[in-house]
Amino acid sequence: MPDWTKKNFDDLRDVSPDHVDIQWRFARDALGSPELGISRFTYEPGARMPWGHRHREQEEAYVVASGSGRAKLDDEIIELRPWDVLRVAPGVTRSFEAGPEGMDLICIGGRKPKGGDAERFEDFWP
Repeated sequence: MPDWTKKNFDDLRDVSPDHVDIQWRFARDALGSPELGISRFTYEPGARMPWGHRHREQEEAYVVASGSGRAKLDDEIIELRPWDVLRVAPGVTRSFEAGPEGMDLICIGGRKPKGGDAERFEDFWP
């Protein structure tokens, strides 16, 4: 087996819930990487992640590949535009929403602790 893996996000299954206007495609398992999680979130115009989440251990970086939107980080809301890179420490609760043209967001995370380390917060947006 080679020391590299190539996958295309469009070939990965969309695992989003039925009630959201966001495609979720996770590449960690497809790439066979125990160290990196790479995910793509494709937001329809005006779509908002319906909850917030934070981690106990994992730091994440988000890259806006296209479109624009906003991130809610604890109680602060910041604007995002193409090629912005946003680093979020584990304890910060975060969520995203797309602007009027939608948003394509890439998330890069570190090693996932056994059993996961995410905590979800319903009704995170005001």
